[in-house]
Amino acid sequence: MDTTALFDLKGKVAVVTGGAMGIGLASCRMLAAFGASVVVADREPDVAHLAAEEIRNEGGAALAVACDVTKDDDLVHLVTRTLQEYGRIDILVNNVGGGGAGKEDPSKIELARFIRVFELNVFSMWRLCQLVAPHMNKGGYGSIINMSSMASVNTSPAISAYASSKAAINHMTRNLAFDYGPGIRVNAIGPGAVRTHALSTVLTPKIEKRMLAHTPLKRLGEPEDIAGAVLYFAAPISAWVSGQVLFVNGGGEQTLD
Repeated sequence: MDTTALFDLKGKVAVVTGGAMGIGLASCRMLAAFGASVVVADREPDVAHLAAEEIRNEGGAALAVACDVTKDDDLVHLVTRTLQEYGRIDILVNNVGGGGAGKEDPSKIELARFIRVFELNVFSMWRLCQLVAPHMNKGGYGSIINMSSMASVNTSPAISAYASSKAAINHMTRNLAFDYGPGIRVNAIGPGAVRTHALSTVLTPKIEKRMLAHTPLKRLGEPEDIAGAVLYFAAPISAWVSGQVLFVNGGGEQTLD
C-alpha cells in the first residue's frame, strides 16, 4: 500500500476562508505542507498577505485574496481570482464564522444582528459551495469542509443565533452531500474550545479549569488539532466519507456548568 498517496494533495488547489489567523491559518499551513496550493481568503488583506508569505517561506504555494464573505461580489471574485492563478479548485474550507456567544440575550439583541450571524455563518457557506461546485466537477476532485461548532449540539444561554446557525450548517452539510455527490464530498467539523485569539480575550485559569472538568483529554484544543481534521476530509484517505460532522473536542464538552 502506498500510504503517502492517502494524504497527497500535490496538484490540488484549496480555498480557505478566514485563512489568515487561528484555525484558518493552521488549516492553510497544513494543506500546503501536504502539497496543496492554498488561497488565503480573508477580509483583512494585509494579514492575509502575511499569512501567504509565511506559507511560501515554509516551502508551500499560497495566494492571498481579500474577501468579505457576506459580500457576493467578493465571493465571486475569490473564485475568479483562484481560477486565474491556479486554473482549478479542488478543496473548499468554509472556515469563516462568528457570533456573540454568551452575548445573544433575546431580550436585548436586535433582529438585524440575528440575521447577520446567519449571513456570515450559513448563507456565505452555501453560496461559496454553489460557486465552486462546477469547477470541482470539471477538475474531477472535490472536497468541501464546513466549519461548525460544538455549540451546534450544546445548549447554553444567550447564544441562540450562533448556536442555531451552526446547527443549520450541520444539516446543510448532510443535504449538500446528496446534492453534490458523487463527484464532491461535503463534510463538517465541529471544534470544541480552541486556543485562538478570540478565546484568549475571555479565557482565565478559572474558566479553563471549568471547561476541562468534562474534557477527558484534559487540555483545550489547538488550531492544529482542527487542521488535522481538515486534512483528513481534504485528502484521498476520506474518499468514501461524505455528509458527516466530526466533532473535535478532546472527547468532551468545554462548557461552564
